[in-house]
Amino acid sequence: MKIQLATWQLINNCLQQQVPVMLLYVLQSHGSSPGRPGFFMAVAANGAMEGSIGGGIMEHKFVEMARERLRQHEDETTIRKQVHNKNAVKDQSGMICSGEQTILLYRVKQEEAPAIQQIITCLQQHRQGGLQLSPEGLHFRESFMPQDEPYFEMTDENNWVYQENTGYRSHLFIVGGGHCALALSRLMSTMNFYIHVYDDRPELHTILQNDYADEICMLEDYSQLAEKISAGHHHYVVVMTFGYRTDDIAIRALLNKKFRYFGIMGSKSKIEKMFEVYIAEGFKPEQLYNLYAPVGLPVNSHTPEEIAVSIAAEIIQVKNKED
Repeated sequence: MKIQLATWQLINNCLQQQVPVMLLYVLQSHGSSPGRPGFFMAVAANGAMEGSIGGGIMEHKFVEMARERLRQHEDETTIRKQVHNKNAVKDQSGMICSGEQTILLYRVKQEEAPAIQQIITCLQQHRQGGLQLSPEGLHFRESFMPQDEPYFEMTDENNWVYQENTGYRSHLFIVGGGHCALALSRLMSTMNFYIHVYDDRPELHTILQNDYADEICMLEDYSQLAEKISAGHHHYVVVMTFGYRTDDIAIRALLNKKFRYFGIMGSKSKIEKMFEVYIAEGFKPEQLYNLYAPVGLPVNSHTPEEIAVSIAAEIIQVKNKED
């Protein structure tokens, strides 16, 4: 999200300073494409640049194309398909990852400055909105688009539309604010997750050091999580409190909710003991089978930073199975 915000801010600054700027936007992708729908970047006439449409030789080619158009004062909007296959007869990107993506080159208009400012305000205030790109230009509204995923439809270069919801879609709820939570917050803050941290120790030094979480909530008791964290298809939960008892309270508060990911940090013996108790108490086995416990990919991690990497990798693995 920080990269997205920086990119829109660059565009906004260019408009304020009367510097021509091109918007490069990935409208569609298939297969093993390095750029996914919603990837975008800005290329300014003064040499400034922010964002990415996937990197590599393809991105370099489009950046140079954008710069040349700015030098020639060209305003024409162009949509280009890029095929990432060296044997492609047409639209060969220079990459060999076997996917393809459709990219927009669009010179941002001065009259679109209010819409750009709306986008920036929504991102800064952690609110979502609806972005639309079409032959009519760039439009933004402070409400959701009806579809959850980015939408692109094209009849020809004069009849097309791209729509997406801006802002955070994925929310990470970290229960427990210790060293591992601090490391995980730091890492996940770079991955477009809105990060919530919950703890019952307001003076804990790792809570005070955590400048990476978007929200830190102090609890009187972890049972309050039942009201604090709602079920959600884009909600990812990791329980990592300071002990068995508080982990147990937190898990019981959330076990009946459906999340995209629900992980529990702890040793195998601790997890097995917990599960034995839950089964004996009548919890359904399928409720437990959906938990990622112990949390994280098995990379023999030890330090908080290594543990954070293993958890982040597992979360991204789960997220990208669908996305």
